[in-house]
Amino acid sequence: MILSPSLLSADCGRLAETLAELRSAGVEWVHWDVMDGHFVPNMTFGQHVIKGLRKASDLFFDVHLMIEEPERYLADFQAAGAQMLVVHAEATRHLQRTLAEIRRLGMQAGVALNPATPLSALEYVLDDVDMVLLMSVNPGFGGQTFLPSTYAKLRRLRAMLDAAGRSGCLVQVDGGVDVENTPALVAAGASVLVSGSAFFKKPPYAERLRAFTKAAASAGRGDAGAQGVLIA
Repeated sequence: MILSPSLLSADCGRLAETLAELRSAGVEWVHWDVMDGHFVPNMTFGQHVIKGLRKASDLFFDVHLMIEEPERYLADFQAAGAQMLVVHAEATRHLQRTLAEIRRLGMQAGVALNPATPLSALEYVLDDVDMVLLMSVNPGFGGQTFLPSTYAKLRRLRAMLDAAGRSGCLVQVDGGVDVENTPALVAAGASVLVSGSAFFKKPPYAERLRAFTKAAASAGRGDAGAQGVLIA
């Protein structure tokens, strides 16, 4: 299981310090929620913020673009230091082309689905993705309540990937993720968990990371589906 704390819930006035503290705590991924005020009703970090903080951290930058026409900005986020770039299936007209371009630029490619978007949106791009992100809340704001329908969707996604010979593809869940629902999410097939307020509001970070790790281990899946990238 990979834990990717969402910086949307961190103190934006001290992001450089927070990145250093996360590194010291043993965290290896961080999740950047990029919102444009159009695709979702909120505005957050842009490529310039990420570029400035890339100089201050060697953590893996997992960048989630919640923006319209993300294909216009792929090179900008590559230059900013993104290592995983995730686009929404609902936000781009030519999903396969966009995913292929992310990979051509040297980043790992991910595709995100909103809660009401069916898995069929992925059918013809499974060979083009390194990670699928299932939103377990409607995107736009942190601190929302987890949608229980995510569990069934997650199980179907894992079966879909396995049947397509893509068992190594990472599966990320974002929205309302906490220590309590982590065992069920990992058991259903999640390999990367994004946690915002449930992680940052309960420091110290090292203890919070251990709590998530223990919860994930209790699911009995260990690092299954995590592609050997990191066992948090």
